[in-house]
Amino acid sequence: MARFRDALARPGLRAIAEIKRRSPSAGDLRADADPGLLAAGFTNAGAAALSILVDDRFGGSVDDLRAARAATGLPLLAKGFFAREDELRELRDAGADAVLLLLRDLDDARAAALLARARELGIDALVEAHDAPELERAVRLGADPIGLNARDLGTFAIDRRAQLDLVAGAPRDRVVVAESGIESRAQAAAAELAGADAVLVGSTLMRAPDPPEKLRELLLRPLVKVCGLTRQEDVDVAAEAGADLAGFILARETPRRAPAVLDVPETMLSVAVYVEEVGDESADLVQLYPRVDGRRGRDAVLLRDGEEVGRVVDLPWAAEDPLHLQRAAEAGGRVMLAGRLGPDNVAAAIDAVRPWAVDASSRLEVAPGIKDHERVRAFVAAAR
Repeated sequence: MARFRDALARPGLRAIAEIKRRSPSAGDLRADADPGLLAAGFTNAGAAALSILVDDRFGGSVDDLRAARAATGLPLLAKGFFAREDELRELRDAGADAVLLLLRDLDDARAAALLARARELGIDALVEAHDAPELERAVRLGADPIGLNARDLGTFAIDRRAQLDLVAGAPRDRVVVAESGIESRAQAAAAELAGADAVLVGSTLMRAPDPPEKLRELLLRPLVKVCGLTRQEDVDVAAEAGADLAGFILARETPRRAPAVLDVPETMLSVAVYVEEVGDESADLVQLYPRVDGRRGRDAVLLRDGEEVGRVVDLPWAAEDPLHLQRAAEAGGRVMLAGRLGPDNVAAAIDAVRPWAVDASSRLEVAPGIKDHERVRAFVAAAR
């Protein structure tokens, strides 16, 4: 019991890798998908659990669940549209450790009966909600884990902002899974920072030339931030290079002050950088430094909706510190490493610190606030 839930509750962002051949919203994804080979690959790539579509509308069957079970020891989620207790026994006997229950299709009495039957069978139930009333129902039913889907299954539209609001509002004593719409490392990080314990990723993996390698990219590498951006053309180059975070300095004491938080694509997150007090620019995250002796202090906190979600370990103002990397490596929690990083030293810094993110600005410039596009591309490539 709880093997699936417990795998998702471990520290750090966990991933459920989904195996499916097609999707009603996207059509064919990977018609020749071999569940056994993919299960083995995702296991080696660091998945915490696997989701197996067993519904023929997704090109799946219970035989796919059996094939995955033979190839991996990871917990398996059987995914489909289940409404009868007898279906749960068949799935358990085929190797499922958990089943998906869609509140959209179940009233409270039916959902409660299925949850009770899952407990009797010794398997978990991932109870899926896609709006606030359904989340309230899931909590009232005692669901744990709870899946929060960014996709409206009626219209197939994706609303990531609404999903993140639901994740942030979910009880912290439940394991929360952000489902659907995750295409980039930054989007996975956004779910994590909102409070998700895990993400479920399907279509993005199934479309990738190398699905296990795509999973590693979404889950394991440090986030890459290009900071001190003042021009839209530089933002666009950073995005094209594969940066995850775009930083806009809005403090008064810098020649790198941005005119505003500029436009970033959906695959990135914007970061507004302030000293001493937060302004009113809208951004996904805020990086806030103290002011010391009239200048920017050394380290910053990373905020999401006013709540601290990480720490920026930086160099002193206009100074060096030979123990900088050691200090960062000893810091706990999510660490964004900053301070004179560039294409030539970021890989070594990552090896030494293993940070959650890396941040570069001045060493990517031809002049304050003006990026050298080749240095930006080289930095991102070296950090990824």
